[in-house]
Amino acid sequence: MPTRALIIIEGSRVTGPLYVQAAQHLGLHPITLSADPTQYDYIEEKNGTAIRVDTDSLDALIGECSRLHALYDIAGITGTLDSVYAKVAKLCQYFDLPGPNPASIERCCDKLTQRQLLARAGIPIPAYRVAANAKEVESAVAEIGLPVILKPAAGSGSSGVRLCWTVDEVEDHATYLLGGTHVRQSPPAILVEEFAQGPHYAAHAMGNTIVGIELADFHRPPHFVFRQSTFPAQLTDDEHERIAEVALKSLQALGLDWGPTNVEIRWTKRGPVVIEVNPRLAGAPDSQLVQLAHGVDLITEHIKLVIGEEWDLRKRFSYTAAARLLNPNNDGTLAWIRGVAAAAAIPGVVEVKLYVRPNTPVVRRGDYRDSIGHVIAASPTRSQTEAILQRAVDLIHWSITPFQTRDG
Repeated sequence: MPTRALIIIEGSRVTGPLYVQAAQHLGLHPITLSADPTQYDYIEEKNGTAIRVDTDSLDALIGECSRLHALYDIAGITGTLDSVYAKVAKLCQYFDLPGPNPASIERCCDKLTQRQLLARAGIPIPAYRVAANAKEVESAVAEIGLPVILKPAAGSGSSGVRLCWTVDEVEDHATYLLGGTHVRQSPPAILVEEFAQGPHYAAHAMGNTIVGIELADFHRPPHFVFRQSTFPAQLTDDEHERIAEVALKSLQALGLDWGPTNVEIRWTKRGPVVIEVNPRLAGAPDSQLVQLAHGVDLITEHIKLVIGEEWDLRKRFSYTAAARLLNPNNDGTLAWIRGVAAAAAIPGVVEVKLYVRPNTPVVRRGDYRDSIGHVIAASPTRSQTEAILQRAVDLIHWSITPFQTRDG
């Protein structure tokens, strides 16, 4: 009898190992298809299989999955990144496996189309314009008014997203996005958006069920690099109901009724405003926070859905979990990082994880790749969790040696 396998299209430095581990716990052999398997060292460490494939090519993925189908019992196909999720949906459809609607995923991943559909459904979103050149950007800013957020029309992980307070900042970032410097996934189109100010929340959903709502804040402007996430968010019943209602209406408007999603929302003067809908699990370590706070393992439940098994989103208990991202303040070479063991030994600290090792270059890009690690803590109360987390973070120190310039 052939081995049951789960095919994972590409991986990620934090969520990837969790998917591999969860698949193994469910009795599945995880097989990661990647354009560069060497970037995922956890696969070999966890006895998974990695295969080099052009993951930008649907035909190449179909060919490799067909080859694997002759060797394994392919129980399901999934992925964790926006860049491959539409192809994951098409692969599931091609091989008649459970999966999301490909058209819904593609609509959601196109930021402009997403906003058009949300606006048509009456969902509150920031004012926005789409621009293809500097003149159109200037016109959009004049209509919306400063400050504005400039972002690529397609992409993920806050890549290329910047808050601009002045005309000069707008001009500089528009030049960057429209030129050849920014690595983009589509033709150069820019979304110019109103800056919706207020607390930032993420509603985590599976299918048509809101699992919970998380509070998040950012490192510092002008970029949107996460600094801390806390689950569940401290909300009144009315606030929770309004955020959940807006999130579910957004998913309905986009046709996202299968699998994990997360809806990013700002609570503004006019109430909840949808910033973005993502047709996947939120980036790490969010799923870990949900599990620590409520006992719901979203990654395992997602895999169950992918392989056609019954899932379970029942809340087991009520804790507060929080994660602090370790974000550097300068570029250079990580010389050393200390205090990790001491921080990990504090009662209530669940994990201290580093993404980079000493003697590794650190280059800030203003997106999800900036963090060099995270600390996670959990306890029965919010105040206790905050105190534990801060105590642990205060013990961790690092030194980054600036890159030498030619003049230096």
